[in-house]
Amino acid sequence: MPSDMTLEKHRVIAIDGPAASGKSSVSEKLSDHLGFLHVNSGIMYRAFAWSVLRSGIHAGDARAVVEHLHEIQMHCGVSGDKATVTVDGVDPGSELKSSEVNAGVSAVSQVLEVREVLVAKQREYLNVADIVMEGRDIGSVVFPETPYKFFIDASIEVRAQRRSKEGIIDDLAARDAIDSNRVVSPLVASDDAVVIDTSDMTIEEVLVEILDHLYHKGLNQLDEK
Repeated sequence: MPSDMTLEKHRVIAIDGPAASGKSSVSEKLSDHLGFLHVNSGIMYRAFAWSVLRSGIHAGDARAVVEHLHEIQMHCGVSGDKATVTVDGVDPGSELKSSEVNAGVSAVSQVLEVREVLVAKQREYLNVADIVMEGRDIGSVVFPETPYKFFIDASIEVRAQRRSKEGIIDDLAARDAIDSNRVVSPLVASDDAVVIDTSDMTIEEVLVEILDHLYHKGLNQLDEK
């Protein structure tokens, strides 16, 4: 867990929520607006799931998944204002959104050792810059100390429509059940997180609401460090 000194040096805005809630779109716009580094923690889990499946390992085989974790080299870096991930020097690119990865990423993400390794990599970004990090356990587990926490949600019907428009096949109900009920770092809104239902909101409206909360917490003053 990062120290108080680390959080004083660089700030993190945690944005959690289920798939297709709008958290990625608003996280990107927010990071652009503030000049913060955008980190999508889900890309890390997807990249690892992609590597697992590419190696012929069943996503539900926890022992084989852990063995694979220690056999590969995952590099989490920065390109411009966005975080990047490669596995053994390979950028999976668009394959991260494949139906196979969608089906396997939740199972892989349940493995304790996987989360420990990737959470450590996520925390290392605070050594680099101020960040907007999105995921499912950023405010509850990765950076519980940050005062800037948001939980972005939407009805499952709206989320399904969004996925369909993106041409992505994803069983959202199944993923929600797995992510919310797993023992390790479940998907949950922190008690001190601002919950925003985006079902009937545009991304611009969500951005304005988040900025309003941030400025009331003194983010405008923090920019004068």
